[in-house]
Amino acid sequence: MNVSDPVADYLTRIRNAQKSAHRHVDIPASKLKRAMTQILLDKGYVRRYINVDDGKQGLIRIYLKYQKDGTPVIRSMKRASKPGLRYYTGAEGLPRVRGGLGVAIISTSRGVMTDKEARVNHIGGEVLAYVY
Repeated sequence: MNVSDPVADYLTRIRNAQKSAHRHVDIPASKLKRAMTQILLDKGYVRRYINVDDGKQGLIRIYLKYQKDGTPVIRSMKRASKPGLRYYTGAEGLPRVRGGLGVAIISTSRGVMTDKEARVNHIGGEVLAYVY
């Protein structure tokens, strides 16, 4: 499978798994996807994740989190920067998602982090996605 935008594929796999009420979703692994998954775990959007060795690049198995009524904890995941139109911002222009209730995932020179962490460290970067 040829995926030209791995971040969009990552977000779409999670969205589709949630719509089907799956307990977990398997995603082809990369450093960027592992970092994004760790942010989702730290912020309480997923229950846990494990790295699965498939003999190739590996998989990330993400265990999704749902509320008691069965609705997903993640309400929305949107891609900000696209391959055809990259979205870079400085530390002053970092976006706030839902007035600070959501999280923007930023790829910086110091690694992948949330908008709040980037603001504290006074660094900008490429805005990858918005999650709330």
